[in-house]
Amino acid sequence: METINILITGANGQLGHEMRNVLADDKRYNAVFTDVAGDNITMLDILDEDQVEQIVVDNAVSVIVNCAAYTAVDAAEDDEATAQRLNADAVGNLASVAKRHGARMVHVSTDYVFDGQGCIPYTEEMPTNPQSAYGRTKLDGEHILLDTLGDDAVILRTAWLYSPYGKNFVKTMLALGKDKPALKVVFDQVGSPTCARDLARAIVTVISADEWHPGIYHYSNEGVISWYDFALAIHQLAGITTCDVQPCHSDEFPAKAHRPAYSVLDKTKFKTTFGVTVPYWRNSLEDTIKRL
Repeated sequence: METINILITGANGQLGHEMRNVLADDKRYNAVFTDVAGDNITMLDILDEDQVEQIVVDNAVSVIVNCAAYTAVDAAEDDEATAQRLNADAVGNLASVAKRHGARMVHVSTDYVFDGQGCIPYTEEMPTNPQSAYGRTKLDGEHILLDTLGDDAVILRTAWLYSPYGKNFVKTMLALGKDKPALKVVFDQVGSPTCARDLARAIVTVISADEWHPGIYHYSNEGVISWYDFALAIHQLAGITTCDVQPCHSDEFPAKAHRPAYSVLDKTKFKTTFGVTVPYWRNSLEDTIKRL
């Protein structure tokens, strides 16, 4: 079997780290892991199209997996231009190079492309209506990718991502739970957490399928909870009993960027297209806490 050459961007992020772990022993792929800085990876500025082209040509890349993004949701409200460059313009660079060299691309997007005012899980066909700079720039990136690559593009929208790496809700709740006697966590925002390792495995499922299935897909773990319920589960699974976690409303913690009240993604299309099951959120959370 011929080895497939893959370019992974954002290799130092949560998902990028898990892509490194998942692909470490997979002999089907020769993966080039890139980021703007870091140890044991190739340096790449995805805002520089010439750099992107050079690395694609030098490594005969046939699939680009874009794990890079500007994810500072509140900061994006004050600096939408930077978010636009990373979440949209850079996607255009990657897509343009992919098109010139006959490569395909898997790109990660977000539940923030929806307004979060729904009450049933969002399918891929439902209308988008982002309410934040982050959501707008990520949606722009989707449009640029599809306009450029068409049927050679796959978009995976996800939500509530966490891992043993970087900053995320799980690690924050573990730290605060050990240091604080009490916490308030919002209960009026609900969604489905996503273990980054599960998402990395889903990406490998996409690129290893016998047939290429282009388009937009939703992927998060199974189940629906609030941030409050999520925090309680994190403490329970970690054995933290000294912190009193209480529910509160979102307006008690005002933020610059609008947070979707309802962020549940319907995974039916992904599951039926690729013939897979999706792990339940609590099982994946328990596994991640053991890894931590």
